[in-house]
Amino acid sequence: MIKGLCGIDEAGRGPWAGPMTIAGVKLHKDISELNDSKKLSEKKREFLYDIIIKNSSYHIVSIPNNTIDKLGLTACLKNAIEEIMQNIDASSYLMDGNTSFGIETLEHKIKADASVFEVSAASILAKVTRDRYMIEIAKKYPNYSFEKHKGYGTKAHKEAILEHGFCEIHRLSYNIKGINC
Repeated sequence: MIKGLCGIDEAGRGPWAGPMTIAGVKLHKDISELNDSKKLSEKKREFLYDIIIKNSSYHIVSIPNNTIDKLGLTACLKNAIEEIMQNIDASSYLMDGNTSFGIETLEHKIKADASVFEVSAASILAKVTRDRYMIEIAKKYPNYSFEKHKGYGTKAHKEAILEHGFCEIHRLSYNIKGINC
């Protein structure tokens, strides 16, 4: 744990459907077993989610697919990061990745989600929040199996789009090979 640091990470930048979720976390105490959310099982992420919520200051922003289509990923990420920075008082802010999105006070580090606990915690909050949404929305759109692939580009997801067309949570600005939007 780095005193005063707010870690920031996103989940859902690349899927064909659903929101992109960005979380910021400032830990109040050390939490063991934190890591990049992609390296943890769903069960472990769910377990750590509640511990992180209870032991941190956090802010989560979910950007809907139609806003991503309208503004683009970069603008959406920048807006979400700025919202997090306005809602979490920290001495420094660190984003996982290779860019600061033009935000002067934002630091960035590649693979920070695997090496900085605050960013790992943000990675977990973002991933669990987004996954929970996709599992819930799958009930409204059972033909797409969102509960399985979470909106990412799988063969089954592509076949569902070809058979049923796009639904209201698909990102229509994405160019999906073999499918015309």
